[in-house]
Amino acid sequence: MSQDQLLECVPNLSEGRDSSLLGRLAVAAGAGLLDVQSDPDHHRSVFTLAGPEVEEAVRRLARLAVSELDLSTHDGVHPRLGVIDVVPFVPLGISEGANGASRPTGCGPEVSGTGPDLTAALGARNRFAAWAAAELELPCFLYGPERSLPEVRLRAFKDLAPAFGPDRPHPRAGAVAVGARGVMVAYNLWLDGQPAQTARALAGELRGPDVRALGFDLGGRAQLSFNLIAPLRTGPAEVYDRAVALGARIERAEVVGLVPAALLERTPSGRWAQLGLSPEATIEARLGGRARSD
Repeated sequence: MSQDQLLECVPNLSEGRDSSLLGRLAVAAGAGLLDVQSDPDHHRSVFTLAGPEVEEAVRRLARLAVSELDLSTHDGVHPRLGVIDVVPFVPLGISEGANGASRPTGCGPEVSGTGPDLTAALGARNRFAAWAAAELELPCFLYGPERSLPEVRLRAFKDLAPAFGPDRPHPRAGAVAVGARGVMVAYNLWLDGQPAQTARALAGELRGPDVRALGFDLGGRAQLSFNLIAPLRTGPAEVYDRAVALGARIERAEVVGLVPAALLERTPSGRWAQLGLSPEATIEARLGGRARSD
């Protein structure tokens, strides 16, 4: 795989509490692992993988997850199809920055105006889905140019059949949505003293073409949870400020996973702490750190 086809993969697993098991899953991912973030209320962990061996890394992770996890005992608040809930492949479009460091540039439709080139990501998506169906007996639904992930969640096993694998959920592991997409930012806002009903109402107001939003009650605390699908056009600052304008009292903000450095570049540094952004939690910083350790 050439540099301009470097891929990121961000598997979301339905396990966010067992630290020992999460440690074994991280070991299985190997050197391609850039980051893991777990949430016990969502009972979910987001693994960020990248590099030339990313397809092998996600296969090792998936094999262990299917052998160790059981969806029938899962009780997290996040919607899920299976123990390996989503496996998105993301083109990073590596180029050389001004300081000689590699930096991803394939960060969504707002970068080029025409969207990222998904050719390599679609190939990886289809190969993983075919493998997971054959080796793990998982029903695999595809998302990307054909349909969105919310559409898969709504239609799976109803009027949408798996593209690969059996036509019924795996008895322990459920099913998996395998995708190809541009860079996305998962983002949470915790509300200060406001009920979950307020979070759900705000989520409905904040949804749009660039923003997917849900409101949750997490142990008596309200959370707004977002997928920002064009983060260089509508990013954390925009949803934070709009939520405040709509009446949200925000206790804190957090990014789930990593973000492109370009997101920090377009956001005033004086707001990074308020918005939950950090230069150390960028894709570029983690790729650079791994290169220095090799």
